[in-house]
Amino acid sequence: MTKKERVLKLRELLDKAYPDVKCSLNYTTPLEMLIATQMSAQCTDARVNIITETLFKKYRNAEDFANADYDELCEDIKSAGFYRNKAKNIILCCQRLIDVYGGEVPDTMEDLTSLAGTGRKTANLVLGDIFGKPAVVVDTHCKRIAKRIGLTTNDDPTKVEMDLKKIVPPDYQLRMCHQFVAHGRAVCTARKPKCAVCPIKEVCKSAGKC
Repeated sequence: MTKKERVLKLRELLDKAYPDVKCSLNYTTPLEMLIATQMSAQCTDARVNIITETLFKKYRNAEDFANADYDELCEDIKSAGFYRNKAKNIILCCQRLIDVYGGEVPDTMEDLTSLAGTGRKTANLVLGDIFGKPAVVVDTHCKRIAKRIGLTTNDDPTKVEMDLKKIVPPDYQLRMCHQFVAHGRAVCTARKPKCAVCPIKEVCKSAGKC
């Protein structure tokens, strides 16, 4: 079975197992998605959602974040971890959004990654969930599962992204990544995958070997 054939079967199996997946971060605007994703680095989505429930009522647009008091913003997002660097990046990011993009979140990889605190993973999530573009979001779940299945041999996130883009249909890329998150949390965990009950074990090269 080629990698492309494995992906087609994988799509069938994952769509049965996780038919209604979506991003687990709460947001209502492109900016909220961008900020929430930046804060999710080294932090659970559940914790980020707790923080943003009040944060997005206090800071409602790019101008609010751009003009935020640094120490106050640090306190507002402190429980997200690495809060000093995140606060700095959020302010710088929103200042650039105002100066260059009229306060709006841009819709290209080049423009998004020019923003402070925005790497390819964050940019791809915004491109896919906000703008409906093909996007491969390589988080820890995606990288782990793609490698276990045999879709990539790389560890570098950018190389994993490029490997998957070559074999995953554009209309399935983002949904597959969301399904990987759900699967990684429920079954294919980092320490002890539950291969015996895995719904995709028939296409996984590591089934029963982890």
